[in-house]
Amino acid sequence: MVTVINLREIQQAKIEEKWKQAGYKAVDEMVKNLKEKIGEKQDFQAISEIVKKEGQKVNRAIMQEVINEQGAKEQAKEKYVCQECGKMLTKQPQMRSRIVESLNGEIEIERPYFYCKKCQKGYQPYDEEMKIAPQKKQYDLQRAAAELFSEVPYNRASQIFERLTGIKISDHCMQEIASEMGQAADNIRVLPSQHKVEEIIEQAAKGRVWKPVLVVAADGAHMPTRPQASSRSEKRGKGEWKEAKGFRIYLVCQDRIEQIMSWHKIANEEEFGQALNFASTLIPTEKVRVALLGDGAKWLWTHLKTSFPTGTEILDYYHCSEHIHKMAKLLYTEQNEQALFIESTMAKLNFGEVESVVASLQRIKASSSEVEDEIRKLISYLKSNSHRIDYQAFKHSQFPRGSGAIESANKFICHVRMKRSGAWWYQINGNKMLLLRCAFYNDTFDQLFARYKLINK
Repeated sequence: MVTVINLREIQQAKIEEKWKQAGYKAVDEMVKNLKEKIGEKQDFQAISEIVKKEGQKVNRAIMQEVINEQGAKEQAKEKYVCQECGKMLTKQPQMRSRIVESLNGEIEIERPYFYCKKCQKGYQPYDEEMKIAPQKKQYDLQRAAAELFSEVPYNRASQIFERLTGIKISDHCMQEIASEMGQAADNIRVLPSQHKVEEIIEQAAKGRVWKPVLVVAADGAHMPTRPQASSRSEKRGKGEWKEAKGFRIYLVCQDRIEQIMSWHKIANEEEFGQALNFASTLIPTEKVRVALLGDGAKWLWTHLKTSFPTGTEILDYYHCSEHIHKMAKLLYTEQNEQALFIESTMAKLNFGEVESVVASLQRIKASSSEVEDEIRKLISYLKSNSHRIDYQAFKHSQFPRGSGAIESANKFICHVRMKRSGAWWYQINGNKMLLLRCAFYNDTFDQLFARYKLINK
C-alpha cells in the first residue's frame, strides 16, 4: 500500500500546532493570574470582568501567532519595486518594528523596509498586504468606535467604549476618526445600490395587485453651527442655526413603512437637487407608484418634479392645516368660532374643493391691513398648491398625506445626535457626521468603510 504524503497538510498542521501552543501557554498564564485575582468572595460581575480582561491576553497571544504566519511571506521579502520610478529596491538591513492595537489588544509586528534614494520615498509592503491602518488603532477598533460616536457625543462614546472593551480611545481620537471617515462619505457610498433598492421593492410587491406606493418626502431640520476657527486659541464666533436639507424615500406597507434611503446635509439648493437626482436613478419607477410629499416651498417642488416627473404631488396635510389654524386665530377670537372655521375649511380641502375655500376667503372683510395681507397670502398658497390638495383621493389611492416619516428621519438622523445641549458644529464636521449617520440607517456603512480603508494611507 502506497502512502501519499500531502506536504501542504503537514505544513498546515505545523502552523496549527504553533497556534495551539501559543494558546496553551497563554491559558496557563491566564489560570495562574485568575487564582491570584479572584478571591473567595468575588461576585458574578467581578468574576466576569476579571475573566474578560485576562481572556484578552489569550486572544492577543493567538492573534500574534496568526499575524506572524499570515505575513510571513511579506516579512521574508528581499526585493521591492519602487512605485514611483520602477527601480528594484533591496530591503534595509534592519526590520522595522511597530506596535498596533486591535480589539484583541496590542500586537507587535516586524516587517522589512525599502527605501528609494532617487524618489526619497520609503515602502513597507507588509502593511499594505495585511491592510494595516496607518494609525495605531486598527480598523476593527475604528469600526466599533464609529458605532458609538455616531450615536452619542465623543466623550460619552469614549467612556462607553472603554467600559465595554477595556480599551481606551480618547474623545479627541474619535473625532479624528470621524473626520477621516467622513472624507470617504459621498452620495454613492451613503445611498444604497440600485440592486438593493430593486430587491426591497420586489419583496414588497409580492402578493399585491397594485404596484406598491413609493414616497419621496423632503424637509429640513435645523442644527446648531458655528464659524470655523483657524486655531484652537482663536475666539469662537457667534453660533448660527442652519438648515440641514433632507429627503427620505420609503415604501408604504400595510402596517408599516419600509425604509429605502435617507439623506441629510447642510447644503444649498443645487447640492440637494443633485443628491435627489442621483437617488432617482436608483429607483425603478416603472415598478412603483411614486408619491411626492412636501411643504409649500417652490424650490422643493422644482427638484422633486425634476427628479421624479411622473410622481403624484401631495402637499403635506399638517403644513396646510397650520396655515388654516393661523388664519382662524386672526379672524376669530372665540375658540368655538375658530374650531368651526378650521373644521369646515379642512373638510372642503379634504375633498379638493380649493376653489370653494378661495371664494370664501375672498368674501371675508378684513378687520386690518395685517389680516388682509394674510388672507392674500393664504389664497396665493392654496391656488399654487391646488393640484396637491385632494386628500380624500390620495387616501383612496393609498398615498400618505402627512409628513410623519420625514419628520421622524429629521429626528433620528439630525436631532438625536446633532441637537444636544451645548453642542455647536463646524459645518464641515456636522455634514460628515450626518452622512455617517445616513450610512448607518441606509445599511451602507460597510461600503463607506471599505472606501475609507482604501484612501486611508
